[in-house]
Amino acid sequence: MRFKGLDLNLLVAFDALVMQGNLTTAARSINLSQPAMSAAVARLRTYFRDELFTMKGRKLVPTPRAEALAAPIREALAHIQHSIISPDGFDPSQSNRRFRIILSDFMTVVFLRGVVDRVAREAPTISFELLPPAEEPDELLRRGEVDFLMYPQMFMSSAYPKAALFDDTFVCVGCPMNKQLASRLTFENYISIGHVEAQFGRSLRPSFHEWLLLEHGFKIRTEVAVQGFGMIPPMLLGTNRIASMPSRLVSHFAQTMPLRVVEPPLRLLTFTEAVQWPAIHNTDPASMWLRNLFLQQASTMVSPSEISQCHGQS
Repeated sequence: MRFKGLDLNLLVAFDALVMQGNLTTAARSINLSQPAMSAAVARLRTYFRDELFTMKGRKLVPTPRAEALAAPIREALAHIQHSIISPDGFDPSQSNRRFRIILSDFMTVVFLRGVVDRVAREAPTISFELLPPAEEPDELLRRGEVDFLMYPQMFMSSAYPKAALFDDTFVCVGCPMNKQLASRLTFENYISIGHVEAQFGRSLRPSFHEWLLLEHGFKIRTEVAVQGFGMIPPMLLGTNRIASMPSRLVSHFAQTMPLRVVEPPLRLLTFTEAVQWPAIHNTDPASMWLRNLFLQQASTMVSPSEISQCHGQS
C-alpha cells in the first residue's frame, strides 16, 4: 500500500533494521528473504534520498537522517499495533502477551514478585521480561519498546502517564556486631563511616538515597559500590560498614540474614515508587489490565511507619 508515494510496508522493514542492526536478522524478524530486505533498503534510500544505513564492522549504523526517522516511525507502528490491529477484547487467561518492565531489584522483590505470582495463577501463558534500570528510559517509553517503568516518582518524566504505587523510606543497616551502631548514629558518624551503595547502569548512576543526599549538599564515603540493592547485605556482614536501604527490602532480608537496623540521622529519605507506561499504551486493554493489578497489589502494602515498628529501630 502506498501513501503519498511511500510504500508503507517499507516502514516495517526500516524499523526492523534500526532495531536489529543487521540485515539478515532484520529480514528474519519480519519474515522476509535477504534479497527482499536488500531491495527494501534500496527503495528506502531512493525515497528518502539518503543512505540511511552504513556498515561498521558487521553492524548497520543509522545515518543522522535515519536516526531522526527512527522514533516517529516506531511510534506510528506501535500506535497501529495497539489501536488498530489489537483486538478490542482482552482475555488474560488466553493471552500470550510478554510484558517488558524496567525496574530495580528492590521493586522486583518487594512488589512485582507478588504480581507475577498472581498472574501465574490467573493468566499462565502471560510472561515477563524484567530489565535493569536503563540509561535513557524515557526514550524506550517514547518508542514503546518497554511496557512499564518502575522508578521513584520524582525521577519520572511528566511526558508519559504514570501512577503512584507506594511510599517507602530508607533505613540504616549494618552487621549486628558493628560497634559503630552500638549507640545512636550521629550525622557526623553517618557521613564518615564507610558505606555500601547500590549504583546502576553502565555509568554507575547513584541510587536514590545517594542522589538525594547530594541534592542537599551531603556526600557519604562509599567504600563498596554494588550493582543493585540485593548485593548490599553480604557486603555488610562481619564489617563496620553501613548502608541505607529501602525499609521494605530490609524486612525481606532480615528474615534470612542478621541485620541491625537503626534510624538514620536525617529525615529526608522518604520516596514514592511509581509505575509509568508509554502514552501509546494508554488504551491498550492488556496494559490496562496489568496496571489494575499493580494498583491492587499496591493497595495491600503496609505503611513505612508500620515497617519501622516491625524493625524495632534503635
